Amino acid sequence: MSIADHEDPFVTHRGLLFTVAYELLGSAADAEDVLQESWLRWAAVDRATVREPRAYLVRIVTRQALNHLRTLSRRREDYIGEWLPEPLLTSPDVADDVELAESLSIATLTVLETLSPAERAVFVLREVFDVPYDEIADAVGKTPAAVRQIAHRAKDHVAARRPRMKVAPEEHEAVVERFVAAFNTGNVQDLMDMLAPDVVSVADGGGKVRGAARRPLHGADNIVRYLAGSLAKFTGMLVAKPTWVNGLPGIRLEVDGHLAGVVSLTIEDGLVTRIFSVANPDKLGRVDEEAAVER
Repeated sequence: MSIADHEDPFVTHRGLLFTVAYELLGSAADAEDVLQESWLRWAAVDRATVREPRAYLVRIVTRQALNHLRTLSRRREDYIGEWLPEPLLTSPDVADDVELAESLSIATLTVLETLSPAERAVFVLREVFDVPYDEIADAVGKTPAAVRQIAHRAKDHVAARRPRMKVAPEEHEAVVERFVAAFNTGNVQDLMDMLAPDVVSVADGGGKVRGAARRPLHGADNIVRYLAGSLAKFTGMLVAKPTWVNGLPGIRLEVDGHLAGVVSLTIEDGLVTRIFSVANPDKLGRVDEEAAVER
C-alpha cells in the first residue's frame, strides 16, 4: 500500500464504511460488494470539490446499500427457513462501545430486518452513527422534515421489538461460558436452568444443514428436547467454544475441528431469552478473521 493509499479518506474510514454497510444489509459479503462499488465511484470524484470526505463517503455507501437492500429483500423472500444476519468475529474491545456493540448484535440486526429500507438507513445513520438529519436526507433522497418523522417512527419500532440488552459484558461472558460447559457435557438440567421459560430459538441453516429447525422454537422444554434429539442423531464430535460475535460474547460450534455454526445469546436478568444459531455455510466466512468495525 502506497503513501497515497494511507492518505486516501476511503482507506482512513474503511472500518466505518464497512460497519455502515453491514448494519444496513446484515451481510458482510454484501457489505464488501457495496464498498467495492463505492470505491469505484469515489475514484471518479474530483477530491478538490469534496469538503467533508467522511460525510461524502457515508452518503455514497448508504446509497449503494439501499440499492442492494431492494435486491436482497426479493432474494430473502425465497430463502429456505429463517433468515439471520451473517455473523462477524469481533474484538472484545468492541464491547467497550456499548451502543455500537448493541447495534451490531444479531438480536438488533434481526429487528432491523423488519424495517423498510429507508427506515433502516435513517435509523442506523441517526441512532448508531449520529449523522445530522440534513446529511441523512441527502443520502436517502428525502427532506430533513421527512427524515425526522421516519427516524421517530423507526426508533419506536425498534424499541418495541428489541430485547433489553443492558447486561455487562462480564455477565454475558459468564452465562456463555456456563452454556458452553453444559452443552459440552450434555448436562440437560444446567441448560434448563439457564433458559427463560419463554425463551425462543431461531436457527438459520439456509436449507443446507440437517438438524437446523426451519421455524422458531418456543419454550425451554421444547428447545432442550429438540437439542437433545438432534445431538443424539449427530455423527462426529460436536464441541462448543466461547468466542466474540458481533460485539458480544458468543459461541462457536465445531464438528471434528471444523466450523459448523455460530450461536449468539440474548440475556435478560441472568437468563437466556433468545438463541440465534447460524449454520448456513455461506454465512460463516467471516468468523475466522476478525472484522474491523468502528463508528
